[in-house]
Amino acid sequence: MMLPFVVRIALLWTCLVPCVQAETIRVVTEETSFSYLRQGRVVGPATQVVEATLARAGLDDYRIGLYPWARAYDMALREPNVLIYLIARTPEREGQFHWAGEILRIDYHLYRLPSRKDVQIAQLEDAKQYRIGALRGDVRYRYLQDEGFTKLVVTVSNADSFKLLSNGQVDLVPMSKQGVRMFCTEEGLADGCLERVLTLNTATSLYMAYSLQSSEDVVLRTQAAFESLQADGTVARLMAGQR
Repeated sequence: MMLPFVVRIALLWTCLVPCVQAETIRVVTEETSFSYLRQGRVVGPATQVVEATLARAGLDDYRIGLYPWARAYDMALREPNVLIYLIARTPEREGQFHWAGEILRIDYHLYRLPSRKDVQIAQLEDAKQYRIGALRGDVRYRYLQDEGFTKLVVTVSNADSFKLLSNGQVDLVPMSKQGVRMFCTEEGLADGCLERVLTLNTATSLYMAYSLQSSEDVVLRTQAAFESLQADGTVARLMAGQR
């Protein structure tokens, strides 16, 4: 007996859904104020957004790892089924990834130690005389490099940049106010443990994005799930630290 059309579609969907995700998704990120390690687990507001998105997409076979930015970025460029966050969407990167959702926009500033009154900056050109710690390949590093900065000290993480500044090995670091707040808190210092001296012209959209070798079906499911979470206010709520 021929089953009703609606029943056949329902059965077909039931069979297909578990087969959509053939391989484990490798989710990669770096340590920021939005993604960090706590008790052996990667947590933070951006991590919650990623987890909520994958859950709504029905993609439950994944694992999240915290890496130095250069390694996470290389994995997302070269390996299949890799989801990276938070990654700046720039013209150079546009065709290198499948962009799955804009998690937040962020501004970066140059910071000094409050005790370093000798570091005086009125405009961007003034900062070129100072040593600046920045992550190689990061949007901040590339911005400064494009602007003609030659005293860039390559670091492997934001925490490394913060440490070099604290030790006097660099004079400035480009960071977000959220990042500064996190590192000051971790060091047991007040929010003003660093002093902002200049705002960079680097307002950036930070995304979650898949490697090009990832399944098209997985990418489309993730994009649709993220749009749904954004529309119902979940993304904004999680990024504000609310459940």
